[in-house]
Amino acid sequence: MMEKGLKVPVVAIVNQVLVDKNDPEFFGENASKPVGNFLTEEEAMRMKAEKGWIVKKVKPNAPKPWRRVVPSPDPIANVEADVIKILVNSGVVVIASGGGGIPVIKENGRLVGVEAVIDKDLAGERLAEVVEADIFLILTDVEKAKLNFGKPNEKEIDRMTVSEAKKYLAEGHFLPGSMGPKVKACIRFLEWGGKEAIITSLDKAVDALEGKTGTHIVKD
Repeated sequence: MMEKGLKVPVVAIVNQVLVDKNDPEFFGENASKPVGNFLTEEEAMRMKAEKGWIVKKVKPNAPKPWRRVVPSPDPIANVEADVIKILVNSGVVVIASGGGGIPVIKENGRLVGVEAVIDKDLAGERLAEVVEADIFLILTDVEKAKLNFGKPNEKEIDRMTVSEAKKYLAEGHFLPGSMGPKVKACIRFLEWGGKEAIITSLDKAVDALEGKTGTHIVKD
């Protein structure tokens, strides 16, 4: 901003995100957030046996399609929401909810940290509600979301309604821990009251906002 002669205050906030201690992600094999290196099936099974990891195939047709997965509970609310809204309304550019934020639960009237990784897109949607955003932009490593991902009949999606997004999600087109949470976050944002949600790659952000590319999700 300094290079462009802009004098806009910017602040980064390390913030907490409230989750439910009874979230299904904390039980059994329900954990869904991939972390760490990609593994072959042999490596994944060895880590599962030796370290008790929960492992899942997360990238179809890749040489190493397996990764460790950890609990990714659904974010309920951003604990520092009021402060963030005050800053935004005062003209401050706020960088928050990095990595999804720090997961905490309420226990005996206190906030207590838990071992988990909150999905950054679902957490970002909660933050978008707080600042009353009109457009929710998710940046990832692909230009557009796809149907039949990893299959010969793979197809890019330019535009879909909330109903279509829900249908595709239920049909399994968007993988858990990958595109699934992104689409879910977009659906949630539009049902909350947002005008439009966009999924695209970082290098295509401006073009996507101008309607030239990306996957645009709109109300029915």
